[in-house]
Amino acid sequence: MAPKSQKQKSAGGHKRAKPILPDREEVEPVTMESMGHPEIYPLVLTTQTQEIFNCRIDEDVTDEKPYKLIKKEDILADFKNRAAVSDFYPVKKVIQEYPGDELLVVYDKDFRYGLNFYLIGTEEGKENYLNRPEVPEEQEEYKEHTSEDLYIYKPPISKPWVSLGSEKEIDEESVKESAKQITYMISRKRSEFGAPVKFRDQNASSVKDAYIECTAYPDKNFIVKQLEKDVGMQVVPKVKDTSTQTRWTYPKNASTQYYPREFSEEEKEIFGQSKPLIEFLNNASISVEIALQQNEIMNTFIDDWKCLAEEEGTFGDKTDTHLKEYQSFTDLHNLTENMVTSISWHPTIYGLIAVSVAVRLSLEDRVHFSGKLLLQPSLILFWSFSDPIHPQLMLESPDDIFCFKFCPSDPNIIAGGCINGQIVLWDITAHADRIENIKTGGSRSKKATLKPMFLLEPDSNKEAMYIRHCAVSSIENGHKKVITDIHWLSDTFEINRMGSVFENRSGICCQLVTCSADCTICFWDIRSQKALTPPPIEKKKEESIEIPFDVPSTFLHLDLSWKPLIKIRLSKGETSLDHCPTKVSLSEDHLLYKAQDKILAQSKVVKAGEMNPYHNLEGALANNLKPIEDFCTKFFVGTEEGGVIYTDWKMERDPETGRLMAKKPVNLYAVHDGAVHTVQRSPFYKDIILTIGGWNLAIWKEGITTGPLLQSCCAPKRYTAGHWSLTRPGVFYIGREDGYIDIWDLLEKTHEPAQSQNICITMITYIKPWSFTAKQQFIAVADYYGTLHILEIPWTLSHPSTNEASSMSYYFEREVKHLEYVEQRKKIREQEKKEMELELEKKKTKTYQKSKEQMEAELKADYDNYLELEKNTLINLGLIKVPETMSFMDLM
Repeated sequence: MAPKSQKQKSAGGHKRAKPILPDREEVEPVTMESMGHPEIYPLVLTTQTQEIFNCRIDEDVTDEKPYKLIKKEDILADFKNRAAVSDFYPVKKVIQEYPGDELLVVYDKDFRYGLNFYLIGTEEGKENYLNRPEVPEEQEEYKEHTSEDLYIYKPPISKPWVSLGSEKEIDEESVKESAKQITYMISRKRSEFGAPVKFRDQNASSVKDAYIECTAYPDKNFIVKQLEKDVGMQVVPKVKDTSTQTRWTYPKNASTQYYPREFSEEEKEIFGQSKPLIEFLNNASISVEIALQQNEIMNTFIDDWKCLAEEEGTFGDKTDTHLKEYQSFTDLHNLTENMVTSISWHPTIYGLIAVSVAVRLSLEDRVHFSGKLLLQPSLILFWSFSDPIHPQLMLESPDDIFCFKFCPSDPNIIAGGCINGQIVLWDITAHADRIENIKTGGSRSKKATLKPMFLLEPDSNKEAMYIRHCAVSSIENGHKKVITDIHWLSDTFEINRMGSVFENRSGICCQLVTCSADCTICFWDIRSQKALTPPPIEKKKEESIEIPFDVPSTFLHLDLSWKPLIKIRLSKGETSLDHCPTKVSLSEDHLLYKAQDKILAQSKVVKAGEMNPYHNLEGALANNLKPIEDFCTKFFVGTEEGGVIYTDWKMERDPETGRLMAKKPVNLYAVHDGAVHTVQRSPFYKDIILTIGGWNLAIWKEGITTGPLLQSCCAPKRYTAGHWSLTRPGVFYIGREDGYIDIWDLLEKTHEPAQSQNICITMITYIKPWSFTAKQQFIAVADYYGTLHILEIPWTLSHPSTNEASSMSYYFEREVKHLEYVEQRKKIREQEKKEMELELEKKKTKTYQKSKEQMEAELKADYDNYLELEKNTLINLGLIKVPETMSFMDLM
C-alpha cells in the first residue's frame, strides 16, 4: 500500500479525509444510486498510478479536458502486477464485466463525488459524457446547484395539546383592566367648521378664565388593593433618653502671682548624688534623644488625612480632566463675517466679558473694500451670561480693534489699539449701573437659551447701547500699522521721556505701552503734557467746539493730539532693518493678575459718591518726584520673525547727533519658527516667561542668558494662542489652528502636552482664563468664525496640590543648573579642541625641523632592522644553514 501522506498529496493538496474502506477482499462495487448516478464509481488515484496510466493532474488531465480513456487490458495487467495495491482494485468486478475496450476516467477537481477521480462503468454513460449537448454556463451552474442542494420540504404536523398546568400561571400573570372604560363624545356646531382662527399672546394671570388649573382629586372608580406586604420585626430592649445641663457661671478674669519653688544648695547636692536620679537620667536620656531626632527628621504635626484626601482627588476619570462647554456667544445681528481678535473679562462684574471683533479680510481685500468697511461699525461687544443673544454694550471705534485692556485702577476706563495704528480710549462710567444690574446667570438653570435667527424679534426691548470713544491718538505721530499688543503700566511707578523710573504721585494707572507692526514700541501718558493754564475768554469762545452729549469729556484733551511719550525702535544693528515686535511683557505685569481686590475697593469708593480721579487728571511728570532706584527697566519682546528679544526701555543720547535713541538689545534668541503671539509672565513667578510662536513654545527665566529652560518639539499644527493657568503654577493652555487646545501640565509631562481637546472646527484666535470663585473657574476661547466659547475648567486643572509651587521652583532651578552644565561642557570641549589642534601643529613642526642627515640615519636604521628580520625568518624556515662557527649571540 502507498503511504498515507503520498495519497493525500495526490489529491491535489486538498485537506479531505479519505473514507475508511473495509477489507479489500470483502469490498463490493461502489454505487451512486442514492445520488442518481449509478454508473459513476469514485476512485482515489495516487501519483504513482497517475504516472503509470498517463493521467497526471494539470498535465494530462486539465480543466479543458478533465477525462482520460484507459484501455481495459492495461488495468487488468495492473491487477496482475500490483494485485490489491492497485487503486482500481475497489472496482475490479466492474472493470472485468465492462463490455468495451476503453474505460473513461474523469478528474473530479471539486470533489463532487468525494474523491479526486471517478470511473464511468457503462458504455451508455461514457457516450453521454463524451457527446453531451452544449448547455449555457448559467443553466449548467443552476443544474449543478439543483442536483447537489436538493432539499425536500416536509410540512409540520400538528400534535394534540397536552395540558401541564401552565395555563393557570399565564392567567394569573396576565394584565386585566380593573377600572371601567369611559366613553366621551365631543360635539361642535356645524357653522363653526372651517372658521378662521386668530392666535394671540396674553398674560395668563391677568386675564380671567385664561388659566385653568388641573388639581388632583381622588378617583372612586379606581382602587389599588395591597396584595402583599413585607414587614421586618425585631425584639429590642426599651430605650430611654435623658439629658443634663451644666450650670453656667459668669466668666471673670482671674490672675495668680507666685514665686517659683527652688531647692536649696544642700538639697541640690543630695539629689545630684542620689543613685535613683542618676539611673533615671541614664535610662531616659536615650529615648529623649531618639524623640528629638525624630522631631528634626519629620513634622509630627502634619495632617495625614488632608494629604491623603488631596492625593485621591488628583486621580479621576478622563471626564474630570476635560474642559466642559458652559456657554457660547455669537453676534447674530451683524451680518458681516467677523473674527474675535481679543478677550478681556470684566474685573469686578461676574459673568461679563468683552470681546473685540474684526472683519475677516486680507490686506488686499481691505484695500479693495475700504469704502464698504467705513460704513460698518467697528465694535467691542460686552456679553453677559444672562443673555447670550444681545450684547449689553457696544463700544464704537474708528477702525477694527486688535487688542484692548481694562484699566487696573478703574474698570470703566478701557484702552484699545486699532488696525490703523491709533489708540482709542473709552469711559463707560455713565453706563456702569446698566451692566452692574444685569441678572447674571450664575447657575445653569437660569442660563438663557439661544434662539434661531428667524425667531429673533426685530422690535425687541433689548436696545443696542452704542458708546462712542472719548479720545483717539494722533495719526501723524502714532503708529503707522496695526497695534498688536497694549498694556497698562502699574500704578506704583511712572516714566519720563528718558525712560527713567519715578514714583507714581497720583496712585492710579496713567501710562500705557504699545507695540506695532511698524517696528516701534511706544509709551503713552493719558495726562496733559502741557501746563494747565486757562486760555483767554475771547479765544476760548472762538475755539469752542460742540461736544456730543453722549461723549464724556474725561480725555477730551487727548483727542486727535495724543502723542507718544517714548518711541523705541528695535534695530538689528548690522543692517538698516528693524525688528518687528508683536508682543511685549514688562516686569510688573505679574502684579496686575492680583489687583482684583484693589479694583473692588476703588470701585466702591467711586460708588460712594467720591469724584473719579480720571476726571481731574493733573499734568504729566513733575520735577519734584522721587526716582526709584534699582528698578528693572528691561522687558521681553516677541518678534514677527520668531525671535525673542530682551532689551531695555531706557533711552540714551547718540554721541554724534545728540538725539535720544534706544539701547541695543541685551539678548536676541531665534527659537520660534513663526511669529510670536504670546509673551507672558507666570502669575506665580515674576522671572518665568512663556513664549509661543509658530509650531513650538519656550519657557525662559529672566537673568539666564544661555537660552530657554524648556523648548518643545514641533507640534502637529501651528500654535495660535496661549495663556498661563491662574491657579496652577505648572499648567498653561495653547490653542492651535485646527481648533484643538493643548493642555500642558509640567508636573505630569515636560516633552508633550498632557492632553488635547477639540473645541471648534476653525483656528483659535485668543484664550483668556478667569477665576470667579474657589470652586468655579472658566476659560474663554475665541475662534476665527467669531464665536466665543466659555468652558468650565475641571477640578484637576484648577486646584493645585500642596507642594506644586515648590515642585515647579525646584524644576526651574534644576533646568538652570542643566543649562550651566551644558555651557561648561561646551567650554571644556572647545578647550580640548584647541589643545588637540596645538598638539597636531607641534607634531608637524617637529617633522619639518629634522635635518637631512637625521632622516637618512633613521631610514638606514629601519632598513638594517628589516634585513635582520628577513635573515632570522629564513633561518627559522630552514632555507639558510647557520655556520657552526656562528654563535647564538651572533644570530641575535
